[in-house]
Amino acid sequence: MKVILLQDIKGVGKKDDVINAADGHARNFLFPKKLAIEATKDSLAKLQGQKDAVVRKKLKEAEEALALKNVLESKVIKITVKKGDTGKLFGSVTSKEISEALASQENIVVDRKKIALDDPIKTTGTKQVDVKLYTDITAKLTVEIE
Repeated sequence: MKVILLQDIKGVGKKDDVINAADGHARNFLFPKKLAIEATKDSLAKLQGQKDAVVRKKLKEAEEALALKNVLESKVIKITVKKGDTGKLFGSVTSKEISEALASQENIVVDRKKIALDDPIKTTGTKQVDVKLYTDITAKLTVEIE
């Protein structure tokens, strides 16, 4: 009997997989526990529709990330901080401050967790900062510390 799994089942398959199950296993275990449904034409069509919707959503998110990448790479964010005589900063510039400056100067909201800083910035000058927008899409944002 062909069934569509509704949850991951160890040793059987993952969610949304279409598998062949023994009739007794399907009727006595999978169906009563709502772990699977029978693979009919309607249920297979519905499953395919859900998969297509997920693919469309991912493509849309990737397109939006590419558009945002182009915008971010053309911008220069200026952050003014207090510094000593040697050019060393009092404190440091963190991803949170970069995110806030981006929101206030350019009206672009980027979560601070997506801004990749190995270490907080502790010197003045121009820095290139990676902003992870989507899987395999990373923008280089120019940050000017003065």
